[in-house]
Amino acid sequence: MDKSVRKINAENTDALQKFLGTFDENVNRIMQELGVIVRVDGVTVIISGAEERVNLAAEVTENLLALARKGEDIDCGRVTYCVELAKEGKAKDITKLASGTVAITSRGKPVKCKTVGQRAYVDGIRKNGVTFGIGPAGTGKTYLAVCLAVQAYKQKQADKIILTRPAVEAGEKLGFLPGDLQTKVDPYLRPLYDALEEMLGTETYQKLMERGTIEVAPLAYMRGRTLSNAFIILDEAQNTTREQMKMFLTRLGDGSKMVVTGDVTQIDLPDGKRSGLEHAVSVLKDVEGVAAIYLTDKDVVRNPLVMRIVRAYDGDSARSKDDKDKHE
Repeated sequence: MDKSVRKINAENTDALQKFLGTFDENVNRIMQELGVIVRVDGVTVIISGAEERVNLAAEVTENLLALARKGEDIDCGRVTYCVELAKEGKAKDITKLASGTVAITSRGKPVKCKTVGQRAYVDGIRKNGVTFGIGPAGTGKTYLAVCLAVQAYKQKQADKIILTRPAVEAGEKLGFLPGDLQTKVDPYLRPLYDALEEMLGTETYQKLMERGTIEVAPLAYMRGRTLSNAFIILDEAQNTTREQMKMFLTRLGDGSKMVVTGDVTQIDLPDGKRSGLEHAVSVLKDVEGVAAIYLTDKDVVRNPLVMRIVRAYDGDSARSKDDKDKHE
């Protein structure tokens, strides 16, 4: 196999340090993922190894350095993602993530899209009245939806933020649990609460909850209502029935926007019940103003181990389906 060497000028030490990462963790990840040797001479990155691998590593390095020069932070997750893009011939797509801030947290930290899929998801929400965000755990579906809901409220594009989720684990029958409605619903909506608190700050979040500006209710309580001038998020929508999903979508009033999130690989409905999320995406695929954005394991932004876990389960599901088909 032909050996090759590529030299890439980082241009400045700040960009180089961001590219290298703490204790060189980023460059070590590139070497691990692509089987090349990377060393640094001044502000020049030198890559050596098999020609094909070196070309991939050079493409990853050039695009990560371009991000770093624009002031973006580089971490192992972003390195792994850029390697995945490079293998598909799409490494340049990573530089698109440098533009645009989704929202600002209560502590002044900018929230930005970390993957191309997340960027498409955010753009879909901004452009459409109803957006379905479908993908595995860790892809930021819920968090980004909450960020955009808070942004819409702050910019006076929405008077209320409404959060709902099917309480499938309790069969939508919450009465036997102790406490009032809020106490009963809380365990199911904790991820939404956490994101809201981060975006608004504890004090503002609590005030808006007390005033009813932020409203939280199980899906069953949406029936019969018209939701106007609101940003509405239905989380864990894979656990809705077709009837529940139709009921929810037809609550949309003037000046409102809906985001429906779910993971169709984690459906907890009884056997024989088709997910309302799967059905709705199929039925509404050609309806103007409705978008369905699919996120994949490449969009997982939690611990990189989550990406590998998702892939392992997807592989097992595919094998199980093949075995089932063979026996039928």
